[in-house]
Amino acid sequence: MSGDHTHQPVHGTAAGGPYVALPPTAVDASATGPARLIVAWPGFDPPRTASALAAAIPMTGVPVWRVYLDLPGRSPGGLGSGALLRTEAIERYCAAVEDAVQGLPAALEDIRRDLALPDGPVALAGFSAGGSAALLAVARDVVPVSTVALVTPVVAPSRAARAVEKRSGLDLSWTDLARARADRLDLGALAADLAGRDVATLLIGGAKDRVVPAREITALRDVMRRHCTGPVESTTFRMSHALAAEPGTEARAPITEAVRVDGVLTDWFRERLATTSTPADTATTNPLPADTQAAAGTQPGNAQRADGMWTDTQPTGDQPRHAADTGHGAWSLAQ
Repeated sequence: MSGDHTHQPVHGTAAGGPYVALPPTAVDASATGPARLIVAWPGFDPPRTASALAAAIPMTGVPVWRVYLDLPGRSPGGLGSGALLRTEAIERYCAAVEDAVQGLPAALEDIRRDLALPDGPVALAGFSAGGSAALLAVARDVVPVSTVALVTPVVAPSRAARAVEKRSGLDLSWTDLARARADRLDLGALAADLAGRDVATLLIGGAKDRVVPAREITALRDVMRRHCTGPVESTTFRMSHALAAEPGTEARAPITEAVRVDGVLTDWFRERLATTSTPADTATTNPLPADTQAAAGTQPGNAQRADGMWTDTQPTGDQPRHAADTGHGAWSLAQ
């Protein structure tokens, strides 16, 4: 384990895989309730690694530890490419999602030991395949979860593959066993397993996403609501699937789409895991030192308009609440 527990990101190994942990440095909010930890997974599309995801969506304004875990195994390539049509690719995808969920309890044990955190429920987040892992972890009840946020989660691997097949003109070459494994990860079919869990869920989709069309996010929201899984909200941005530029394996300054998503995730988790300080008690400067800002991917130079809205960070489409800047770089989802 490297880094310190005060200002710097911590790099370590949990259940055999690397993680990046960002310390709670928000000065305008304090953690409340038992959850002191958000665990997030990347996807098979950029950002593809824990470090790249931490740079893309650092959620700096959330006053709890944010820990980013790599998905097990190696990505077979983007889910919008022809690679997904091969049996070995979908099997690798399914194994990564299921192994991430199975290994979560052991990973949390290592993380809590490294960061000196007590036991208790966690919040989960994930992008693309990592979003699928996050919801599967809730459905399988592998650890206590208080809230979950999913960014363009792969709702149904089989439908994603058929879309690629149609666009590319290539033929799907999955075996029957590969199809069965993919069907096990259909998030809509898992909704019944979430009934009664009362886990607040946020779904984020992209209006230009060809891997996971926005209509699939809306449909997943609706089926989860019908099964009474707890409060479920969704919002859609003018974005495609990726949250980082290719290759998406290294920590880089976040792209516009990532800044948008980071703001909404920050506000979502602040509302559920923290109490916001009054303006008189709030520092006006970024609490992170410059080297931590670079590691976490924060963007102190974002321009704010005179009307209080951040330029090029406005969600569109199916958004349950109005988005406005809160003053700490996050979007308010107030009604």
